Amino acid sequence: MSDGRCGFGSGFALIVVLFILLIIVGASWF
Repeated sequence: MSDGRCGFGSGFALIVVLFILLIIVGASWF
């Protein structure tokens, strides 16, 4: 675990994108 910046960054970006999509879908459904 000397340099896990790239993996953590991509994973965090993916979670953020999924969270935003969830909010958009939830807002459109409810």
